[in-house]
Amino acid sequence: MIISLDSFPGRKIKYHSKKHLYFGGTSYLGMQTDSTFHKKYIANFKKYGTNYGASRIANIQITIYEQIEKYLANWTGSEKTIITSSGYLAGQLLITHFNAKDYRLFHAPGTHSALMQDKNTLYQSYEELKNSLNDFLEMNTKVTPVVFLDSIDFIGKNYPDFKGLRQLPLQECIVVADDSHGIGILGTEGEGVYRLLLSLQPKELLVCCSLSKSLGLDGGLIMASETRVDRLKATEFYAGASPPSPASMATLADCKNLYIKKREYLLELIRMFIDGLKYPQKFVYLKRFPVFSFSDDKLTAYLLKHHILITDFDYPSGDNLLKSRIVISAAHKKKDIQKLTTCINAYFQDKKIH
Repeated sequence: MIISLDSFPGRKIKYHSKKHLYFGGTSYLGMQTDSTFHKKYIANFKKYGTNYGASRIANIQITIYEQIEKYLANWTGSEKTIITSSGYLAGQLLITHFNAKDYRLFHAPGTHSALMQDKNTLYQSYEELKNSLNDFLEMNTKVTPVVFLDSIDFIGKNYPDFKGLRQLPLQECIVVADDSHGIGILGTEGEGVYRLLLSLQPKELLVCCSLSKSLGLDGGLIMASETRVDRLKATEFYAGASPPSPASMATLADCKNLYIKKREYLLELIRMFIDGLKYPQKFVYLKRFPVFSFSDDKLTAYLLKHHILITDFDYPSGDNLLKSRIVISAAHKKKDIQKLTTCINAYFQDKKIH
């Protein structure tokens, strides 16, 4: 079911001339429709203009980029950061950088396409990945393995415990993780998983992400050691790409307290939703994360009948066992959560009776 809109979907969507509550998408903190966020962005838009279509290494440079990279490094716990025009570009910069003779690439199950190129293949299990890594390390002493993965796979194999990753010979591997869904939510202050993954003591760690989900701004980010960041910035790939808009980067820093406030409210809504469910075991979800996956087309249809829309589509990877997702956002109100839980409980109660 495709629904075409002429504006960004907030907590409600008009469908078939009726308003429906919307529990989908990736705007986890609801920034894209927040009025305070809009005011700060518009003020920066007036100061910096619409975009900056020049290389970061050009002779004329805008200071906000270096300022925000230092701010983000301090926030996430990395030595240094790079901002890019998108999260996908950040991932492609990394896969291109490591696609060289000194490295061998290994992709964990479920790795996003942002960290892949045409000839890369996914391992189907961490056990298979571990065996392949051990075999490779026995035969190679000069080539470094690089393990790519998504921090969140929505079924709990990675975050929060990273049990599969912990099985690998991490002290001999460079780890590259995509934290696009985690940044802004995970961690003690929404800083993501960099510090958590660093505690696993890999040989080297790089984390990339999109800033367009929870943080609501176009742009990508790479977190890494100072030495690695300097190498990445010396590449043609980096030099040839324009950065995100300076207005977006200035707004990211200006909204620090707003992000904190919205995250706290979102966590409250998540707790409220879980506590209100009579059958939470019907969903696959992660602690303190706003996505609840399931595979039950009849539930999706039941929610639609009661004017509730969710994320429901087949992803190109073909792994669609949990293609339906209920996504709670900080844009929602408590009464929205109450209506959602009431509908879900009624659906499963009716199934139980019949």
